[in-house]
Amino acid sequence: MSSMCSFILTMASLRDLLLAAIKSLFRGRSFLQALLAFWTTSSESSPTIQERNKDGSTSINEFLAKVEHLLLEPTQPDNLSRLSEKLKLEFREGLLSNPACMLPSYHTELPTGNESGQYLAVDVGGSTLRVALVDLKGRGSSGSPESVIVSIDTFNIDNDIRALKGKAFFDWMAAKIYQTVAKDCKQGHSPDDPLLLGLSWSFPIHQPTPQTYLLLPMGKSFHASDTLLNHSLPSILQSSCSSLSLHVSPATIVNDSTAALLSAAYSHPTTTTSALILGTGVNIAAYLPLTTISPPKHPHSLKTEATHVIVNTELGMFGRTSLPLTKWDKQLKASHPNPDFQPLEHLVSGFYLGEVCRLILADAVLETGLWGGLLPESLRKEYTLDTKTLAMMDSDPLHFQTLHPSSSSSLTPPTQTDLPLLLTSIASLVTRRSASILAASLHALHQINLEASSSPPSHHQPSPETTTTTTTTTTTIAYTGSVIEHYPHYLSHLQSYLDQLTLNTPTTTTTTTFKLVPAKNSSLLGAAVALACMDKVK
Repeated sequence: MSSMCSFILTMASLRDLLLAAIKSLFRGRSFLQALLAFWTTSSESSPTIQERNKDGSTSINEFLAKVEHLLLEPTQPDNLSRLSEKLKLEFREGLLSNPACMLPSYHTELPTGNESGQYLAVDVGGSTLRVALVDLKGRGSSGSPESVIVSIDTFNIDNDIRALKGKAFFDWMAAKIYQTVAKDCKQGHSPDDPLLLGLSWSFPIHQPTPQTYLLLPMGKSFHASDTLLNHSLPSILQSSCSSLSLHVSPATIVNDSTAALLSAAYSHPTTTTSALILGTGVNIAAYLPLTTISPPKHPHSLKTEATHVIVNTELGMFGRTSLPLTKWDKQLKASHPNPDFQPLEHLVSGFYLGEVCRLILADAVLETGLWGGLLPESLRKEYTLDTKTLAMMDSDPLHFQTLHPSSSSSLTPPTQTDLPLLLTSIASLVTRRSASILAASLHALHQINLEASSSPPSHHQPSPETTTTTTTTTTTIAYTGSVIEHYPHYLSHLQSYLDQLTLNTPTTTTTTTFKLVPAKNSSLLGAAVALACMDKVK
C-alpha cells in the first residue's frame, strides 16, 4: 500500500513539475530556469538543491542561469548572424593570404555519381588501419546502393606498430593489405594488371604537384617517417607491396575531410558543397570557386579549365578576433601551451568540451557549496572530465560518480538529484554553444560560395527577372566524427542553428535549405571515389 501511495505522489509531482514549467515558459523564462525553479521550491519532505544555500551562497538555479546567459547569449538569432559575418571576413582573409589555413587541393571536380569500378581503399588513422575493396556501382544501379564495401578488415595500430621505423611500418601495412586483397580480388597479382589504391592518410604530407606526395613527420608517436622524410609515399608503399608479389598502384591520397566531401558528393552529386569532421578535433572541407582564392595560393599545375577546388579550411585555426569568450574559455586558454593556434577548436571540438565543463563545474562547487565547496580530487587536474563521460550522463548518471567520487573531506556531497541535473545542464549548454559556432562557420562558408557564384561579370547588367525571381536550393553538408554522430542531441542542435541562420539571412534571389547527411565509412569510400574521378579523366 505504501509503495502505491509513493507512486501516486511521484506521478502528481511530475504533473506539477510540467505544469509549473509550462506556466513559467509563458512568463518568458527558459525551460531550464522553469525546471530548476520548480525543483528548488519543492516540498521539504525530500532533499532539494535549494536547502543547501541558507548560508547565502549561490543556488544552483542562479548559477545555471548565469552560465546559460554567458554561453547562449551569443547564439541568439541576431548575435549568431553577426558571428557568421565576422567568420566570413576571417575566412576571406585566410583564402587570400594565410599560408597555414584555407589550403586548396588538386581536387577540382566533384563526382557525378555515375562513376563505377572496384577500387582498393586504405585508411591509416592514429589507432587503426582499415583495408577495403570498394565497388562503386553508380546511381544507375537498379535501385541497389551506389557503393558497396565488398570486403573490409580492421587492424589495431598499437605502440609496437607505431614504433616501427622507416620501411618496416610500410611492410607491415603491405602484409595487411595483401591479407584483404587475397580473399576477394582478382586483380593485383601481375605488374600488367595492378589494382588502383586510394589512401586516406591522417598525417601531414607535402604535395608539390598533383601526383607527388612526400612524407612529412607523422607525429602521434609514429616513427615510420624517421628515416623517410620527403620520400615519395606512394613509391614506398608500392615497393612494400611488390615484395609480396602484390601489384598495386597508389594513385591518390586524401585527408579525412576531403574524403568525407567526396563520398557524400558521390551520393548527392548536385548539392554537396562541404563536409565537416567533429570528433576529438574539428575541420571542414569546402568546395569553393577559384575566384575566392588569391592566385599565389593556387596549387601549381592546376588545370586551366578548373573553376572550383576542394579547400581544407583548417577550421580550428579561426576565431581569434570573432569568438565571444567567457571566463572559462580564458582560463583554458591561459593554461594552454599554444593558446592562439586553434582558438575555434577550443570552443567546439570534443577534446575541449569536457575541459570547459570541468572549469564551469569547479566554479559551481565554489559558488554553490556542492561537495562542501571541495572539488573531487579526480577533477582537480586539467582534462580529467572527458566528453565521453558527459555524453553518458543522460543515460547513466552513476557513471560520473563512479569515476569522480567526492573528496573524503567533503561533508556535503551532491545528492542523486543534484549531480545529474547540474552536470547535464552544464554539458547541454556547452555543447549547444559548440553547435552554434559550427553552424555559423558552415553558414559563412556557404555565403562565400554563394556570393562568388552569383556575382555577375562587371560588364553584365542584371535583367528585371534576375532581381525579382527567388529560388530555393538545398545544400548538403556531409558529417562524420564521434561527437556529431554520438553525442546526444548535438546533430539536432546543429540543424536548428543552421535553420535559424537561414531564416535570419536577407534573401535576394536564393533561399538555402541545409541538409545534414552522414558520411559513413567516408575515409574508405572517399578514397575510392577520388580514384574513380581520376580514372574517369584519363
